[in-house]
Amino acid sequence: MAAQLNTVAREAVDHVCPVPHSPAAVPAVRGRVRMVLAEWGFPPDVTMDALVVVSELLTNALVHALPPATLRLSWVRVDERRALRIEVTDAGGALPSRQSAAPDEHGRGIAIVTALSARYGLRVHTGGITRWADLLAT
Repeated sequence: MAAQLNTVAREAVDHVCPVPHSPAAVPAVRGRVRMVLAEWGFPPDVTMDALVVVSELLTNALVHALPPATLRLSWVRVDERRALRIEVTDAGGALPSRQSAAPDEHGRGIAIVTALSARYGLRVHTGGITRWADLLAT
């Protein structure tokens, strides 16, 4: 599996997916990510972690930021190991916060992303904000 993953990884540079500005888009994007990672030869456990990270980063962008949002999957190195980088870019400028009837059901997304990732961060740039997470591929 590792040899297959390395071969596919060299050929597949990245995958970019524009995201409709609706929380209802998250399941469709997750399905697309699942197919891409299967094509890239990812093990099921890494794929499941990646899908959770994708869901959390996308939901954050769709609920708390302005459109457009874009998802990018790419390859990076973390301590000489190959890693999947998941990036979600949005236009920044948070929308007015929504009040929730159950506030303890929200606010854990970044903690989940951090727990599943080898690294997590964000970049603020003229186009908005990009939140990213690196997951070790093996």
